[in-house]
Amino acid sequence: MERTPEPELMDEPAQARAYAEADFSEPNQLFSEAVATALAEAPAGRLLDLGCGPGDICLRMARALPDWHITGLDAGPNMLGLAAAAVAASACRPQIDLVQARLPAHNLTGPFDAIVSNSLLHHLPDPMTLWHCVAELARPGSYVQIMDLHRPDSIARARWLVDQHAAGAPPVLREDFYNSLLAAWQIEEVRDQFERAGLAELRLSRPTERHWMVSGFVANDAA
Repeated sequence: MERTPEPELMDEPAQARAYAEADFSEPNQLFSEAVATALAEAPAGRLLDLGCGPGDICLRMARALPDWHITGLDAGPNMLGLAAAAVAASACRPQIDLVQARLPAHNLTGPFDAIVSNSLLHHLPDPMTLWHCVAELARPGSYVQIMDLHRPDSIARARWLVDQHAAGAPPVLREDFYNSLLAAWQIEEVRDQFERAGLAELRLSRPTERHWMVSGFVANDAA
């Protein structure tokens, strides 16, 4: 099935609110636990969450890595407003900074000791923007973890995934999930992207039937 791009920003107030109130605990916890496990023996540092949305993963990372400083970046003012409210209401407020910017985010000062992103890549007009940003803001030895949806092979499969994983969700979320599946990249396409960015040492896996994940530590010869 050919890829069908969708808008870069999903930041209408109703969309942002529905996304913030939705239950993404399963993939977000899977993602966060993988980061925490990888960094369990690493010295504390700076972690960057690209496309942080309403801030759930920033908060999970702050709780799992209490000595780390977390920077969450998102281009959507409504999403970032929800993230700011969630952070302000938490005990993790001193650990987390939020930045509104589009990639390549020239207002960020690297390097970061860990760079993570969940479900951002399929929104970007040019996927290489994300991979080049990772390569530029990382240092040798930085941990990288990027997860996103995997585009199914057919419309029928996409609709089945929506029914399986968003059966009780509001219509706006079901529609967004369906459109995101159609806009997602497949695992072979993703491998080509991060290898072209000079990040060939990262490993690629399928943690769920609807996701792929790229993870690993940046090699000494990476940009």
